[in-house]
Amino acid sequence: MKIVMLFTRNGLGDAPGGLQQALVVKYLSLLAQEEEKPSQILFYTEGVRLVCEGSLVLGWLRNLEEAGVELIVCSTCLEYFGLMDQVRVGKIGGMPGIVAAMQQADKVISL
Repeated sequence: MKIVMLFTRNGLGDAPGGLQQALVVKYLSLLAQEEEKPSQILFYTEGVRLVCEGSLVLGWLRNLEEAGVELIVCSTCLEYFGLMDQVRVGKIGGMPGIVAAMQQADKVISL
């Protein structure tokens, strides 16, 4: 089963920033240790900040990428936030690639 995850926030959930960050660190650390992983993780809007310099989850995202999870980051969002040169993990792509990944997935999980 092809599972795709979406990160649209610089953290997890609708909570104060510190709690969002703590939750995303915990979530991705647990996900990286699971045997079954998503096929792809997509990052757009504020979610692109998770793959950039200074992110608390870069190590866990690298582990996931090394385990075969494709990380796709929205180029339009990176340009909007001025973060294009700060990407440290993943592959920069456009919205067409994000749409295609979602359409080809058996299951899409939005976090």
